[in-house]
Amino acid sequence: MTDYQNLNFRNRFIELGPEFYQSKDPDPVTDPYLVDYSPSVGNLLGLSQNTENSKNFIDHFSGNVPLAGAQPLAMAYSGHQFGSYNPRLGDGRGLLLGEVLNQNQEMWDIYLKGSGPTRFARGFDGRATFKSSIREHLASEALYGLGIP
Repeated sequence: MTDYQNLNFRNRFIELGPEFYQSKDPDPVTDPYLVDYSPSVGNLLGLSQNTENSKNFIDHFSGNVPLAGAQPLAMAYSGHQFGSYNPRLGDGRGLLLGEVLNQNQEMWDIYLKGSGPTRFARGFDGRATFKSSIREHLASEALYGLGIP
């Protein structure tokens, strides 16, 4: 088990070049607090138990305090949106802190949602509602429970 402050971050997306991402620090939030914690994710990352309620953990994973080795960025991508191809999509309200290699040599992304606007935010504030965040969290836990990574 490792302390979350000693995660071994990588960020292969930076190697693609700046046209594929925007480097950006998360916008701070006022008085962050933990709503829920996924022990299954903690185990996947090999994190020590019972650190999630500490003020330091909350400050780091709210984006208020940088994690050592993290290189936050918003990814650029393209795809179909509203029935038409759009070559300039991207993470408008989320940041990839980096990839973490776990004890099983698996790469996992550490990602913050609602961490402020990026150049892909299309004029929105870059934040996420509580309702949508909880829905994504519950869906992720359900998929993991079904064996879908």
